[in-house]
Amino acid sequence: MSSQATSAARERAARVSGSERVLVGPLKGYHHETYVFPLPGDAEGPGRVRWKCREPRKDLLWFDRRCFRSEEELVRALSGHITRIPDVIDVGDDVGAFGLQRFIEGRTLGSRHKFSDPIPGRLITQIVGLFGELAGVDPDALSVERRCVPEDRPPEGDSTAFLERLVLFTEEQVYLRNAHRFGELFHSLGIERKCFEKLREGLSELTPRPFSLLHGDLHRENFIVDRYGQLWTIDWELAMVGDPLYDLATHLYLMRYRPDQAEEVTRRWCEAVEEVRPGSSEGWERDLPRLLDYKKAQSVFTDVIRSALTLDTKPAFPWWPLHRGGRKIEEVLTRACGPLGLEGVPAHRQIVEALRNWARADAAHA
Repeated sequence: MSSQATSAARERAARVSGSERVLVGPLKGYHHETYVFPLPGDAEGPGRVRWKCREPRKDLLWFDRRCFRSEEELVRALSGHITRIPDVIDVGDDVGAFGLQRFIEGRTLGSRHKFSDPIPGRLITQIVGLFGELAGVDPDALSVERRCVPEDRPPEGDSTAFLERLVLFTEEQVYLRNAHRFGELFHSLGIERKCFEKLREGLSELTPRPFSLLHGDLHRENFIVDRYGQLWTIDWELAMVGDPLYDLATHLYLMRYRPDQAEEVTRRWCEAVEEVRPGSSEGWERDLPRLLDYKKAQSVFTDVIRSALTLDTKPAFPWWPLHRGGRKIEEVLTRACGPLGLEGVPAHRQIVEALRNWARADAAHA
């Protein structure tokens, strides 16, 4: 991101907060540059509320299909439907009016519980409760502007058409759209466009399920645990309307539960969504592994590009990012070998060499 964009985001936060001295940030995040601050005139103390001012990062590569035009507008509309989500207020400056989300004070679930740790039962209960609330939201009743035109939306309950649009997005907007820059890297890793043919073979004829609101990105860093042990859900940027089983698949893939907890969450998810909207878990035994296969495949295209972009492309760039990126790519390729029909996974040294060659070529064309 350019210094000009950084300055613009920070300047807006400073104007709204009244002083650059009270700003905290930018916070770590892929989609936005974010600053946290109290509003002018708010009383100081442990109960002081802080707010988030965010600006979309420039020239961002999107790896996920999005549904709603404004996250703040969606979060505001969900008030009363979903518990423990940020409040939204409207403010304005000389540029115009915009929304601020309340900053939830606490620690992320990921900072409290690593992948090897079991998640406490009280938090599992709240996660399952969130899925039940999502199933109870009528997307058509939400007065929120959508990005996609009605003709591009899958028919209600057509889980196969819903997933096909996700596969098509990955193929066209992630793989093909970035082929001019990353195509040779994908090729050196054994990833070709024919991989999408193999992927589609295993994803046809899903069981129809009634559509619901999906968060789309329920991982450990998007859950905040406050001082009272209450679980808050943040970052609704990737929310969409579609097959509720896809939200569970995404959650299981990103959370990396221990096997016993993954089984528990799946069982309790089925109970929660069926109680609210019967039919939401229909065919889950057959379809959940197939949706997880899509998530494994999607991660290949996402993580190869992100790993490449983290490299320092100076002539004498350090070796550590190469090996770290190589391990990440080796891991995702191994998981997706079956869904993508790969003949095998390159050795770690071959992946590192592919990354090094890409970095040198990319730097030469910069």
